[in-house]
Amino acid sequence: MTVPSKTWIADLPEDRLIAEFSVWSADLVRLADDLARVDPYVDVLHIDVADGHFAPAMLFFPDLVAGVRKISARPIHVHLMVADSILLSQIEQFADAGSDLISIHVENEAVAEPALDLIEYRRVAAGMVLRVETPVETIRKYAARLDFVTLLGTAIGVKGQGLNEKAGERLQQAAQIITDCGAAHRIVLAADGGIREHTVPLLRQAGAQTVVLGSLAFNAPSLAERMAWLHAL
Repeated sequence: MTVPSKTWIADLPEDRLIAEFSVWSADLVRLADDLARVDPYVDVLHIDVADGHFAPAMLFFPDLVAGVRKISARPIHVHLMVADSILLSQIEQFADAGSDLISIHVENEAVAEPALDLIEYRRVAAGMVLRVETPVETIRKYAARLDFVTLLGTAIGVKGQGLNEKAGERLQQAAQIITDCGAAHRIVLAADGGIREHTVPLLRQAGAQTVVLGSLAFNAPSLAERMAWLHAL
């Protein structure tokens, strides 16, 4: 399987929303078939990892990422929702498994700098995620080191919630911080959580360059029509 080049982030579309598909919403019993079904429409595959402590869910594991890497040439974005004590070992394992982008949480502040150093050393793109209750300003000191900044719009690790009313305002703040940091490379601003037909236009207007699509993509009556709608935003 041919994997993305090191320039894959720079090659992502800039004239439309990037389509980031959450593997958590795929048919996990028939995962290979479901990923093949959606492959023509995917720009980035999003794989959540949670340890049951930092976030209430327990998902996914390095072997799953390695398996997805064997069947998909799409960039793989691993979102780590894990405790500080295991963060560095998780980065190593998911880098070994074939991740193209690893996002840690800004709330992992105690180990954030060595974690970003390790991600850079492993030659994987670096991202950071902010929980919905975390002030957006906390991302400022890390922004220039990042390739992705993701803002959660719902409580962490729980499906089916409504979008927080401040999600749009928070995206605007993050977009300004990204501009202010003056990075020479592209930094993608992502929205994750509460992604529905009525919220995606609001998030796009607020500055989101990608949204993490779950059931909105995998359960669409016509995925081709759904993606045409998304790209038209």
